Amino acid sequence: MPMRIKITSEIAGQVWKLLAQQGDELAADAPIVILESMKMEIPILAPTAGKIIELHVAEEDMVAEDQLICVIESQ
Repeated sequence: MPMRIKITSEIAGQVWKLLAQQGDELAADAPIVILESMKMEIPILAPTAGKIIELHVAEEDMVAEDQLICVIESQ
C-alpha cells in the first residue's frame, strides 16, 4: 500500500534551486531542492524512493523551519 511522506525544511532559508518537479520519480537520497541559508547550500533529500505528488515551493521562495516542501508517495 502506498505511503505518503511529508518532506519539510530543516532550517529557514531561500529555495536556491529546484532539482525535482511534481510527478518526478525519485530514488532514495535523491536531492529535491537546495536551500540557501547564511551563504550555505543545504540540500533537501528524499528519505525514500517514490513519486512527488505535491510540490509546495518554487525557486526563490523563502521557507521557514519545518515548512512543507513536498509530499512523496512511496511504494
